[in-house]
Amino acid sequence: MVFENLEGLEPVSPNGQYFSSDVITLSVLAVLEFEIPIDTESQTIMSLLKNVFLPISPRFSSIMVENDGKKEWKRVEVKLEDHVNIPTFPSNLSPESYDEYLEEYLSKLSTERYPQGKPLWGVHIIKYPTSNAAGNIIFKFHHALGDGYSLMGALISTLQRADNPSLPLTFPSRQRSESKKRDNFFMTKLFSSACNTISDFWWGISKTLKEDNPTPIKSSNDAIEFRPSTIATMTFSLDQLKSIKNKLGVTLNDVLTGMIFFGTRLYMQEIDQSSSTADCTAMVLLNTRIMGDYMPIEEMIKPNSKMPWGNRFTFLHVPIPNLTELSNAEDFIRNTHKMINRKKNSLAAYFTSRLLEIVNKFGSHEAASRYIHRTLKNSSMVISNMIGPVEKMSLANHPIKGFYFLVPGLPQGKEGSDMLQILR
Repeated sequence: MVFENLEGLEPVSPNGQYFSSDVITLSVLAVLEFEIPIDTESQTIMSLLKNVFLPISPRFSSIMVENDGKKEWKRVEVKLEDHVNIPTFPSNLSPESYDEYLEEYLSKLSTERYPQGKPLWGVHIIKYPTSNAAGNIIFKFHHALGDGYSLMGALISTLQRADNPSLPLTFPSRQRSESKKRDNFFMTKLFSSACNTISDFWWGISKTLKEDNPTPIKSSNDAIEFRPSTIATMTFSLDQLKSIKNKLGVTLNDVLTGMIFFGTRLYMQEIDQSSSTADCTAMVLLNTRIMGDYMPIEEMIKPNSKMPWGNRFTFLHVPIPNLTELSNAEDFIRNTHKMINRKKNSLAAYFTSRLLEIVNKFGSHEAASRYIHRTLKNSSMVISNMIGPVEKMSLANHPIKGFYFLVPGLPQGKEGSDMLQILR
């Protein structure tokens, strides 16, 4: 392609530049599992991409170009057939065999580079039945296009309610009570927040400089993000998780995070007894938007939106408790609730974002990318999640059985220990 008239191009955001550098390149893979076989002959999916997906954001019709050393978005004509892939596997195999083919395909896809001169996304339709689904569709997005909230919002906007496609999907409320908001203004809260901010911010910097101990989930090797990965999923009953949440008086995220921490420590102890007390840190990703109820994509893309499109997140360093401090899942969940609440009363995440801006301003976006890369590499895992719709979803009249996502390119773990989930 020939690019002319480069004046007036929209600049790539700082976070977008951090995640598309020579130092670190991150993507998002979102996998939809379907209850019925996928009709690859129908043009319905192509129509959805053209009429619903592409109009969501100009990013989906743009490529990243460099102009006088600055990265900018350039609008181009999109040829959908270049972005939709339907791989061919051997015929008439068992679902278990296709599990292996899907895993191998995801592993390969996670390390593939994006084609030059094309918008940074792709769709992969797996028409073969696996143990979990009659078919799968994989969306691959470059993280420079937006964060999980933006990209999953864009993807969910192409879906419908399975029971009644004419009605919109609804999402659980995340509004806080007014009394809780007022409590945050008490002087004790302000003093606690100041102390926690200093402690957490300094501890976060120290963790960026010091690498976690090598363990069964943490490798000391370099460039591990470019190696093949193994992807595994687990399904839990949301009703059971809610029952635990209500019994302990914590949040659903506290339950999930505590279970991940507890299960990880048990696994580490099983593989290597000495690792049960090893120094381990989790990076918990936080949305920096003014979080209330879920914001429809139509509202996110409006000028001056309170919940705007883009890469608007930061991270917190969270120590993973060891089995000498806590002994059961309930203790881990309570500890996680206490720890996350404490960090919510801290401005460490805010100052971490400001620190990146300073590094970018007085160094370069490559310097900021190196800082993020070192921070991720020195930790042991990343935990993130997205709130899903209340109702069952479908795509082009294909009911969705499951929905999960992952972030390839993270420089940590032994076989990719980033743990992410979508709640529905």
